[in-house]
Amino acid sequence: MEIRRYQPSDCEDLARLFYDTVHRVNAKDYTEEQLNVWADGQVDLEKWNRSLQEHFSVVAVENDIIAGFGDIDQTGYLDRLFVHADYQGKGVATAICDRLEQAVRGNIVTHASITARPFFEKRGYQVMKEQQVERQGIFLTNFVMEKTGC
Repeated sequence: MEIRRYQPSDCEDLARLFYDTVHRVNAKDYTEEQLNVWADGQVDLEKWNRSLQEHFSVVAVENDIIAGFGDIDQTGYLDRLFVHADYQGKGVATAICDRLEQAVRGNIVTHASITARPFFEKRGYQVMKEQQVERQGIFLTNFVMEKTGC
């Protein structure tokens, strides 16, 4: 598996991977209604591309297939970390997260889904608070988590 920097030509594939991952992997922890407002298939590609270029963003590639991606900003906010449903449990998220954590100094904060919480806990992140995020009138639970001293 190769971990490389994000390229603008990846954006559409990452948006599709995001949608598929939310609807396939997170379905065990969220209702269909919640999944549909979280990932509605209408990603603003221009906005995503700009955000991914402004952040330290990496893509995991296995046999010419994008297996996952993640990004972190300069303040240590780990924004996105998504792994293709077919590559779950194969070390992809760990490899991406390792690279993201190495890119910043200090504490790292993420807003982890119910599904992702155990992954981050194993990496030493602590739950700071549980929160309800509202999207189109629908509430989704996630967790503000922090890893100190990176």
